[in-house]
Amino acid sequence: MTAPSQLSHPLRSQRLNAITHEPHSRLDQLVKSHDPFASPERFAHFVAAQYLFQRDLQALYSDPELTRLIADLPQRCRVEQARLDLADLQRDLPQGDERIRGQAMGTGEALAWLFVSEGSKLGAAFLLKRMPALGLSETFGARHLAEPEGGRAQGWKAFTAVLDSIELDAEQERQAEVAAIAAFERFTEHLERCFA
Repeated sequence: MTAPSQLSHPLRSQRLNAITHEPHSRLDQLVKSHDPFASPERFAHFVAAQYLFQRDLQALYSDPELTRLIADLPQRCRVEQARLDLADLQRDLPQGDERIRGQAMGTGEALAWLFVSEGSKLGAAFLLKRMPALGLSETFGARHLAEPEGGRAQGWKAFTAVLDSIELDAEQERQAEVAAIAAFERFTEHLERCFA
């Protein structure tokens, strides 16, 4: 079996995308199995998972070192939008743990977690199209799916440009790859818990 860092993709963003293909596909199937778009009540479970994941990453989005690399990073965080969505949906905030929030991460690891969060904004465009049927929108109940300022594609391009430009040694690359997979696993854990 080929080690993740030996994949034949020249850019880090492409390598992370390739090695997370399987956990990403599993997560997509899990989301579909829970049918979060069947009703506002079911969608609230999905939003609760989003809130917990964004809460995990809240400190990364305001980290001074990372903000030096990505100036608009604090504005990219969606924890507040998810919190407001849960209020719209009349659901209490779920209680999260500190396992990820309290974890010290190197730059490569942190960017890999953010890679998963930022990448989800691309798919959010398709989810937002399903919101009118639930009586929800980017201003009520589905704020966390709203298009970022400057557009989804431009925001992703700017983020991956930074991700791909940072120099990491072989161990840091390995840690980034492990972190990207861990991020998908963490969201999966939140989703299973919120739909339980």
